[in-house]
Amino acid sequence: MNVSYQWLKAFVPFDETPVQLRELLTAHVATVDELVALRQDLAPIVIARVVEEAPHPDSDHLHVTKVDAGTGTLLDVVCGAPNVTAGKVYPFAPTGTLMPNGLKIQKRKIRGAISDGMLCSARELGLGDEQDGILELDVDVPPGTPFLRALPVGDTQIVLDVGANRPDLLSHLGVAREVAAIARKSLSLPELAGAGEIALPGATRDPRAARASDVNVSVAEEGLVRRFMGVVIRGVRVGPSPDWLVKRLEAVGSRSINNIVDASNYVLHELGQPTHAFDLGKLAGPSIVVRRAQPGEKLVTLDGSERALNEEMIVIADAEKPQAVAGVMGGRDSEVTDATADIFLEVANFDPRRIRNARRALGMSSDASYRFERGVDVEIAPVALERVARLVVGLAGGHVDGAPVDLVYEPLAPRRIPLREKRVATLLGASVPADEIATLLGSVGFKVGHDLSVEIPSWRSDVAGEVDLIEEVARLRGYDSFPVELRPFRPTAVGDDPQWLTGRRVRDMLVGQGMIELRPMPFVAGGSDYVRVLNPLAENEAYLRRSVLESLARRAEHNLSRMEGNLRLFEIGSAFEPSKAELPAEELRVAALIMGRRAPAHFSDPKTPEFAAWINYGEWDAKALGRLIAATAYPGAAIDVTVTDTPEVLWDIRVDGKPTGTVRRVALDAPVWAASAFGVELSLGVLASGAVAPRGESAHRKFESARPVVTRYRELPTTPASEFDLALLVPEAVRAETVEAVMRRVSGRLLERVELFDRYVGSGVEAGHRSLAWRLTFRHAERTLRDREIETRRSDILRALADELNVRQRTG
Repeated sequence: MNVSYQWLKAFVPFDETPVQLRELLTAHVATVDELVALRQDLAPIVIARVVEEAPHPDSDHLHVTKVDAGTGTLLDVVCGAPNVTAGKVYPFAPTGTLMPNGLKIQKRKIRGAISDGMLCSARELGLGDEQDGILELDVDVPPGTPFLRALPVGDTQIVLDVGANRPDLLSHLGVAREVAAIARKSLSLPELAGAGEIALPGATRDPRAARASDVNVSVAEEGLVRRFMGVVIRGVRVGPSPDWLVKRLEAVGSRSINNIVDASNYVLHELGQPTHAFDLGKLAGPSIVVRRAQPGEKLVTLDGSERALNEEMIVIADAEKPQAVAGVMGGRDSEVTDATADIFLEVANFDPRRIRNARRALGMSSDASYRFERGVDVEIAPVALERVARLVVGLAGGHVDGAPVDLVYEPLAPRRIPLREKRVATLLGASVPADEIATLLGSVGFKVGHDLSVEIPSWRSDVAGEVDLIEEVARLRGYDSFPVELRPFRPTAVGDDPQWLTGRRVRDMLVGQGMIELRPMPFVAGGSDYVRVLNPLAENEAYLRRSVLESLARRAEHNLSRMEGNLRLFEIGSAFEPSKAELPAEELRVAALIMGRRAPAHFSDPKTPEFAAWINYGEWDAKALGRLIAATAYPGAAIDVTVTDTPEVLWDIRVDGKPTGTVRRVALDAPVWAASAFGVELSLGVLASGAVAPRGESAHRKFESARPVVTRYRELPTTPASEFDLALLVPEAVRAETVEAVMRRVSGRLLERVELFDRYVGSGVEAGHRSLAWRLTFRHAERTLRDREIETRRSDILRALADELNVRQRTG
């Protein structure tokens, strides 16, 4: 969205410079991508002081001057202006300057006197028509200061990055509303220079059809348009637009066409409401009909292209044929030309989805379609019609003939959303008083009741719930006004997924090791043993990868093709295997690829073969990295890295005896100078909805299919718990989860909780065993348990463990 700085000032009397305004808009409204000074043709012009002035010896009207232009030496300049005076400052064009009128300033002799540059008049700078003398300036700046820096000459174009959810910012009115709020200034529609004084009669309202003067206006069926307004203006004279209007349109990147079209475009950029003028003399009937396009119909649009229409497109037609693609572009057959005398002004509001589909089908875009696709305020139509009609009458003459028509429109029911002060504080991390909330929201058009019930203005279709209002409060108050410290708060009581926590832990470790994370798409070239994507983004990568290292290998080859061979890459992502089920089996994995130098080259590196062999990553580095990744992913688990017989695999990584990953050489399409590449790939668990981690001593999490977790609630216990600890000698071959399963089975329903709190291997523990200690908690829901009941269960547990698992109580 191109916004004119001077146009905004016509809405809001703010004091900020373009740079200051950019900072405010970026902080509170939307990012300003660029500031474009529109008079860059004046960039070479500087401020100069006339030090000496004398009459030219061979002329009765020329002056010989010495000028200080900040170059360190005085310049000889011949000037013909009568108002040149020693001690005054003027705009100065140094030799070599290309003036706005195309004249190039050159050093030359004028009647025998050297002239090295030119003192400029307002007309020569394109700043006015005055030509009686040079432009005397009242500025306190040193000579040599750029003219554009000393004086705010010309407009500045503000390039605003407007998101799809803020169509209200696609107009100067919308942006000015925000500026008024953040600058705490008043907002008003600017006066229209030269606009005609007209009094539009009350519009004729009807659901489907009405007459504007002698023009029959109708809508063929429901759902084609949200609102359709129009008025007839007769006796216009088409011609060029005044200078002020031309400059307004140029400031936003639009070119002037004629006074009628320019008036329409002015209101488009001012209010965000597209309008269109039809040459009434070219309309059959005369009629205006909003209808669907008929099979086989074609239309030559204003850009000169013939467009084939389909039945899903909406057209604005006369009694015989289409004259415009609704919401996209008008037709050449009814465009305004120099011969136009009467016009029909149309202001409408269309469904964004219909306009988007039509624009895509036609392969074209326009300022109108861009706004209609995002949503135009249906309530702004009468204002737009009145302003464009006033401009047309003022610029082109003529008069309004008859009352306007207003079809289909039904007033919108007010939307109200309750806002809670406590919820604002919870989400923003700081308390915002209710009166401040009301002031902030009211500054941009929201109506706030005493109970913080907020009425949403018609132009804010993006505000749908309480959280949207809280976002408004935050941005208007300023994000920098909220505390920056991290606080112990989370928006939900649900714990983080164990797999996500594992991935974060591994990621933090690898980044700490100096590796770079990649996040490529999981698509590869694949083959018959891969899962094919039904709608691939590209046919050369139409399959889901079976290994994360496949993606890293392609990224490594991309780097090698650009002469970069020192790589430390990793990714945490999914790999996919074919499955008989509807969806493929998906597994979360971490993969890392290393090759090239361990450290950047340095002038102090030894120049020896031994160092050259050592400096590059080798297979043992890959093995160490694989062990480190496994230990980080599965803390406390038994990590075993064993040699394999498979040629391409160097080592298998086992976690608590389970095959979990591999360390391997990575085959690459590499140049001869590239070092060997090594990779590590480790499973972090199968992805499945509702999966839960099994209990056990090891932190190794294997996620498998399970039913969704059902949360059950029960009353808090009112009876005391009974606890005892068991220290057991457990053979290495017996898993802790197996021991715990026996405890639960023998103890029955009275067992409330089992906690493994200690593991010991060392002095006093016989070989092949480790000492594990559990705390068991028992509770009866209605009474206190007796000591005899607790002792009986302890004895039963120890007996069952000894008989079934050869697990004995540790006594020493």
